[in-house]
Amino acid sequence: GGTAMAAVRDVEIDPEGTFKYILVRLQRPGGEEQRDVVRGTKAAEFHNHIFEKVNPEMEKLGYECKCLGGGKIDHNSKDKKIRVFGLSTGYGKADHSVTAEILKKVYTDYEITWSDDKK
Repeated sequence: GGTAMAAVRDVEIDPEGTFKYILVRLQRPGGEEQRDVVRGTKAAEFHNHIFEKVNPEMEKLGYECKCLGGGKIDHNSKDKKIRVFGLSTGYGKADHSVTAEILKKVYTDYEITWSDDKK
């Protein structure tokens, strides 16, 4: 059932700084069940580095992963602000409005904004 998917966190991002992120769609092979998650880290030099880490983790849990695009996240934990912007050269631009909604589920007391600006 939906328990394994519920165990997957909506958001895993660095607690501070500006870094690349990707929007990933998880789907059960042949199943209707799907959801989108946000992953981002400063450790990733390129967007595909994030995907290369997420994909095997999710495959172990029995999901197919599809990268819906990427961008950047500016996370200011002191001021409780997150800004989503930019794009991924390899994957294209994620729908930042979707990303912002997912972030709002987790960072409920944050001001979360997004734009299609490059920086």
